[in-house]
Amino acid sequence: MNNPAASPMPTTTSSTGRSMGKSVSFAVELQSMMFSLGDARRPLHETAVLVEDVVHTQLINLLQQAADIAQLRGAKVISAEDLLFLMRKDKKKLRRLLKYMFFRDYKSKLVKGMDEDELLEDKLSGSSNANKRQKIAQEFLSSIDQTGELLAMLEDDEIDEVKQERMERAERQTRMMDSAQYAEFCESRQLSFSKKASKFRDWLDCSSLEIKPNAVAMEILAYLAYETVAQLVDLALLVRQDMVTKAGDPFSHAISATFIQYHSSAESSYMKCNPDSPENTPPATPTAPSGSQHPGKMTSGPLGNGSAGQDSTKTKQRKRKKSTAACGVETPSDAIQPCHIREAIRRYGHKVGPLSPFTSAYRRSGMAFLAC
Repeated sequence: MNNPAASPMPTTTSSTGRSMGKSVSFAVELQSMMFSLGDARRPLHETAVLVEDVVHTQLINLLQQAADIAQLRGAKVISAEDLLFLMRKDKKKLRRLLKYMFFRDYKSKLVKGMDEDELLEDKLSGSSNANKRQKIAQEFLSSIDQTGELLAMLEDDEIDEVKQERMERAERQTRMMDSAQYAEFCESRQLSFSKKASKFRDWLDCSSLEIKPNAVAMEILAYLAYETVAQLVDLALLVRQDMVTKAGDPFSHAISATFIQYHSSAESSYMKCNPDSPENTPPATPTAPSGSQHPGKMTSGPLGNGSAGQDSTKTKQRKRKKSTAACGVETPSDAIQPCHIREAIRRYGHKVGPLSPFTSAYRRSGMAFLAC
């Protein structure tokens, strides 16, 4: 199955799994997605590029395995059945995918203009035309399910704790937003890979595949790509929270040396780009008072807590902070850093991506990211 000569996938790829010669990028869209998932209002471009490489590597690996399975069963296209088979062991992600397929069917009915009575009638009668995706999933799972555990997920109404936590985080994120910021946030939440289907196919270089994914498989791949982004943001936020020094924490000195290195370099680059930042502004030079005084004596007025030099510096800092807040600009420390993504991969590598645990190919690529 892993013989390169018989593989239906192209073998000319870069170190990150991206096909050579392709310049399609989702970095800008990923910045908006990351903002809607809990990152700062202006996510870092370098972080979005790293997330894009991780997600792209995951999907290329997933396509490789799905193509191998399709080839084994003699199929001419990669279909939803191949992807469902790969995800059969991860019950939580499979349950989430089945719910997504259900809502895609429901959305298709609404677009066709069916009213509520027709929707209820189709649900009770199990119409195959209206429930195409559900029918595909049900028929395939019934063919491989010997215990009934997989089929039970089709009727499972259990609350998804991960989705619930994301919604609560989004609610907290929007509490202090004005109308313009909230409109931007809502627009970011509507972004997905499936809404840019043509670009998504070019991003995966589907035209060069011998066995190409069909329309339903592309929907699933787009959904899994977005879920991988969401999972990376979830885990990066956990890492960032853990790296915040807490008062009285006896282990605060044990922060990862990798984090210190990347955090220091990020702050230093911000200082160079913003020479007038409050952190980069030197304190005012104290001046001697007028009048004759002994050179060895110093008065407490100019150098005390209420000195004019320090007051002017504090006033400038407050003005800069107000102008920064008014412009909606956030410091780099507010956004997810590339080091947070790398640390999340190092800690939780077995949990990220469409497939769990990782395949050996992705472990190698993950280690390559950590070595960057």
